[in-house]
Amino acid sequence: MQKIIPEKLKRGDEIRVIAPARSMKMLGKGLMEIANQRLEKLGFNLTFGKHVNEQDDFVSSSIESRIDDLHDAFADNNVKGILTVIGGYNCNQLLGYIDWDLIKNNPKILCGYSDITALSHAIFAKTGLVGYSGPHYSTFGQKLHFDYSLEYFNKCLVSDKLFEVKSSKKWSDDHWYMDQENRQMVDNEGFWVLNEGEAEGTILGANLCTINLLQGTEFMPDLADSILFLEDDSASLQVDFDRNLQSLIHLPGFSGVRGLVIGRFQNDSKVTRDLLRKIVSKKELENMPVIGNVDFGHTDPKITFPVGGKASIRAGEKTKIQIIDH
Repeated sequence: MQKIIPEKLKRGDEIRVIAPARSMKMLGKGLMEIANQRLEKLGFNLTFGKHVNEQDDFVSSSIESRIDDLHDAFADNNVKGILTVIGGYNCNQLLGYIDWDLIKNNPKILCGYSDITALSHAIFAKTGLVGYSGPHYSTFGQKLHFDYSLEYFNKCLVSDKLFEVKSSKKWSDDHWYMDQENRQMVDNEGFWVLNEGEAEGTILGANLCTINLLQGTEFMPDLADSILFLEDDSASLQVDFDRNLQSLIHLPGFSGVRGLVIGRFQNDSKVTRDLLRKIVSKKELENMPVIGNVDFGHTDPKITFPVGGKASIRAGEKTKIQIIDH
């Protein structure tokens, strides 16, 4: 299947906000005001799906409502980019109802992370359209310490130049949405080189437990010649990440994986550098480069990277992660 890279964003473009997972109704008014002001200051015109504020027992909305907003966003020629409200648990409910031809014939940027991993990977598998793991609409509501996340959002979604991923100077695992004025930032120790080596390939992955929901389905992308970018949230302890990674390794196509990049863990996951080194000391990984503690996942700040794009990595004395094709 031919890869499709959507057009980059520019000032004046319309960005549609949709809620394919949890509802926008769960967001605070102050957070939304900050997000709206920041995106408008960047020159974007914000519009919202008709059903983003619906909320059911799962803090989401019906499949019909979410599909309607997704289809409307792709069908509207004025919309150039789509931001998801926030993550959740049920994006994979949508996959059997999506009009893949509509999406393929109207390619545009779709950006979000966490549960959105199911949607971005299914779209890539079914249409070839590159999607993006990056900030949600809600992420733009961070009042402080958003510069790094915004820098990489622009590098990936506004510029078409290749870029190198460098570690943030500080990071946080705080509940910033509960107290915007009191952020708890700590020093970043940089990349963890877990296995040395070099590789180049198609970027796949993001939230590990979510991409594993696609195993054995038509919505799982081909792992041939890929570099996996994997992360998980605080609900995934070290034993969960280990067995979820092992499950991915057991896939028949895993032999096509060329390298592994692991996003920074939340504190509650209890995954240290030494423990992660043990987790990745599996024989199936011994001949590939593995880099950990990279700025993506459920801590902040975070990079934006293309699902279906291309990266080159070098793990060793001069460790380097470069996003080539996005």
